[in-house]
Amino acid sequence: MTAPTEVFPPTLREVMLRPWWIGMLLLCLVVAGVFAWLGQWQLGRAITEAQVAEGETEQVRPISEIVQPGEYLPEPFVGQRVEVSGTWIGADFLPVTGRYNDGVEGYWVTGQLRLTEASEPTSLAVAIGFAATEDDALAAAAQLEGTVGTTVTLTGRLVSDEGPLPPPPGADPQEMIRMSPAALLGRWHDVEGLDVYRPYLVSDSADAGLADISSPPPAAGSAVNWLNLFYAAEWAVFAGFAFYIWYRLARDAWEKEVEELEDAAAS
Repeated sequence: MTAPTEVFPPTLREVMLRPWWIGMLLLCLVVAGVFAWLGQWQLGRAITEAQVAEGETEQVRPISEIVQPGEYLPEPFVGQRVEVSGTWIGADFLPVTGRYNDGVEGYWVTGQLRLTEASEPTSLAVAIGFAATEDDALAAAAQLEGTVGTTVTLTGRLVSDEGPLPPPPGADPQEMIRMSPAALLGRWHDVEGLDVYRPYLVSDSADAGLADISSPPPAAGSAVNWLNLFYAAEWAVFAGFAFYIWYRLARDAWEKEVEELEDAAAS
């Protein structure tokens, strides 16, 4: 009876030290190095981009220096005071409910301001002032209709879109409970070919008998852009994954080779 052939399969380490797999490891090092560089770049942006000098938001600047129509408001400039000039569009003085002003619940009266400095038709949603009751808000809106066509210059704070939200069940379907330029745009007039700013302006000074909206300076926060920080962590994971792929492929090749040798010896 013939004795079975003795098999001496290679170890995983021996397979990994073969020229092919060493070459693959060098390629993975290059890929991981690129990912690491991208992660470092994102990390640098996360820390430096969000840094705004103390009091910078209180310096009134042209809106064009802060954000462009259709763009999201960069985090460092939320609450930035800006100056704009334009004319009100008629029939677009709309109330937003559920607003609080120094602890008092009421309404904001909003308007569509067509900017005069823009080369293309461009509008900015403006929170004009606060009213304690719906009747006061509607009366102010009616009074503001008399200012349509007159150029006005406003200063105020830029605030990010709150996002549209439907009214609660049983409420008026036209009621707006969030300050959202996207929602206001759906009810504005003269919007064909119109560019619109995503953030809105909280006016410093109210009109038409409305109360000024309380809009204190933004609280000093962390000088970290968390989105960029997340991207930096992602690139670090990708770099580690490149080495895992190399290890997994080398191990699969080793297991396949061992299996083939054992099958050959058994047959």
